[in-house]
Amino acid sequence: MGTPMSRAHVPEKPCATCGRRIIWRKKWERDWEHVRYCSDKCRAGKAAAKGGGLEAAILSLLSTRARGATACPSEVARAEGGERWRELMEPVREATRRLVAAGRVDILQGGRVVDPSSAKGPIRLRLRKGP
Repeated sequence: MGTPMSRAHVPEKPCATCGRRIIWRKKWERDWEHVRYCSDKCRAGKAAAKGGGLEAAILSLLSTRARGATACPSEVARAEGGERWRELMEPVREATRRLVAAGRVDILQGGRVVDPSSAKGPIRLRLRKGP
């Protein structure tokens, strides 16, 4: 048995499907490097995450905006889904979380960058500022 980890040093990584934060658990100690999904639902939906079409649509929309300008996820959903845009809202949010994990996009609420795993309610998207 190893020494217990303090909360400040607990490893975490993004879910490969939805982009939410996966926090290390003792039961994953031996195979942490193989943990990729936060839930059974995400594991079952892994094929949907491979598409990349929504990520490309988000980046395309944001690249047409002025530097530092934001967009609402519903704009992407409306552009991609037409009349059925509401069905795309959660997949757009998942694609956004994957882009945040990749370092390409920021999620904002009230003009401040927020953690994508804990963001509730209306969000805005912005291309991440370069170095």
